[in-house]
Amino acid sequence: MRHLKLALCLGVSSLGAGPGAAQTAPNLDAMKAEAYAVVDRNADRMGRYSDAIYSYAEIGFQEVKTIALVTKALRDAGFTVTTGVAGMPTAYMATYGSGGPVIGLMSDFDGVPATSQMPTTLEHAEQVEGAPGHGEGHNTHQPTLIGAALAIKAVKDKHKLPGTLIVYGGPAEELLASRGYMLKAGLFKDLDAMIGVHVGSEFGVSYGLNNFGNVSVQWSFKGEQAHGARPWQGRSALDAVELMNLGANQMREHGYDPDDARMHYVISDGGKQPNVVPAEATVWYYFRAKTPAIVESMLEWTRDIAKGAALGTKTRVTERILAGSWPFNGNKALAELVSKNIEAVGMPAWSDDDVRFARYYQKAMGAQEEGLPTKVSPLTSDRQNASTNDAGDITWNLPYVQFYIPAKPPGALAGHHWSSGIGPATPVAHKGIAAGSKAMAASVIDLMTNPQALAAIKADFKTEMARWPKWRSLIPDSATPPTHLNVEEMARYREALKKFEYDPNSKQTYLQFLGAAYPPREPTTAIGRASNLLAPDQGKSSIEWDWTKQ
Repeated sequence: MRHLKLALCLGVSSLGAGPGAAQTAPNLDAMKAEAYAVVDRNADRMGRYSDAIYSYAEIGFQEVKTIALVTKALRDAGFTVTTGVAGMPTAYMATYGSGGPVIGLMSDFDGVPATSQMPTTLEHAEQVEGAPGHGEGHNTHQPTLIGAALAIKAVKDKHKLPGTLIVYGGPAEELLASRGYMLKAGLFKDLDAMIGVHVGSEFGVSYGLNNFGNVSVQWSFKGEQAHGARPWQGRSALDAVELMNLGANQMREHGYDPDDARMHYVISDGGKQPNVVPAEATVWYYFRAKTPAIVESMLEWTRDIAKGAALGTKTRVTERILAGSWPFNGNKALAELVSKNIEAVGMPAWSDDDVRFARYYQKAMGAQEEGLPTKVSPLTSDRQNASTNDAGDITWNLPYVQFYIPAKPPGALAGHHWSSGIGPATPVAHKGIAAGSKAMAASVIDLMTNPQALAAIKADFKTEMARWPKWRSLIPDSATPPTHLNVEEMARYREALKKFEYDPNSKQTYLQFLGAAYPPREPTTAIGRASNLLAPDQGKSSIEWDWTKQ
């Protein structure tokens, strides 16, 4: 890793100045141009980091290789790094500078179970059968933050900018499980503002209520084990789970408008084998709703259902809340500042190969062959949708926005899906990361050099919060981070995934290492969509059928 450290040092020190440099204050545009230059010099390295994280394919709370890579990069650049924050081994914070203002950069970095996929391959092609992968593209997040942090540090050092920069890594976003605990641990209490990033196909930011609040909760039932041929001698915990799910689905039908609330579950433990009456069984629910009050209402109702299921099966039930968050509520004034910098940076300069890749990908997925966007997205006010994340609570405690970087082409068959993992380890992703780093660095420079702008953002936040109920966490004080999750799942695939792990110091690019073509050969049909189907007619919704021919 010696030449990695050298590359990072060059990226930072190349903007270093002599003892008298701070006496001549450049204008803001010049400082941002200096930051962009640092991003450009480190762009290849950040792309390689992203590809390495993609290759690790680590899911929530098991991101040990990911965290080792990113924290070493920040330590080598001069940041003070603390790992294991808020009781989570793969959560961290990295600090540089002192005093105010204190600005945070935030992102997550976990993968998605069962989304293993070869990059650029336009049909379903698992690297390891059944393994996790980056079927959303969270691998692009941390490199965007690091690229911005190196640029901010360079400009801050040269021009003696005031303040503190803190980079945060929140694991297990797909489990909705880390940022709420980080907030309760007081990790954000001194921040003046926070900027986050998320993978997308567009380059833009919005403000207002973005998604639903949520709670993640498990109910575990305890019965009595018996021989499956003599079930009357036992009490089935699985029966209790099934009875509970039946009641919860009646609640779903009659209790809540689907535009206001969603509920989904898995039976995470349903027994060991059919001829043994299960003495233990667990069901795991996500509740998502427009307001925290609706989330709590769903939780209370389902608690009664769980108690009823236990009574009906003569079993006992216990509850564990794993995580919870209010809806994401992005700050308007901060979003306006970030949006201006996104406009100034502009869309990446896509190559002909980038555009061909995007069009071939879209053709393979049976999507509109639109290529890649060429204009940034305008600032918009959000509309709530049923998606959730675990960063919502932060937005009720300090000014925070999350912007999207253009790091994968549009047209995936679904989210949290192998088709969403084809693009995030390609030159398209690398260019999106660099663009995001520039916009983030420029926004932090604004906040560190313009006290009036930061004061206006904080005033806007205070005014906005006065319109809403006072925030309180949906996570009980007795709850602890569920870091036990995914231990067995990740261990099952680590050895097989090793052959696909990419060394960012390699002389080869990741695609060269894999022998993957870029762009791939143009498909003649929607081969990606076809590879996703179990039968020729699967995937066709009922409203598309021609009933006159049945």
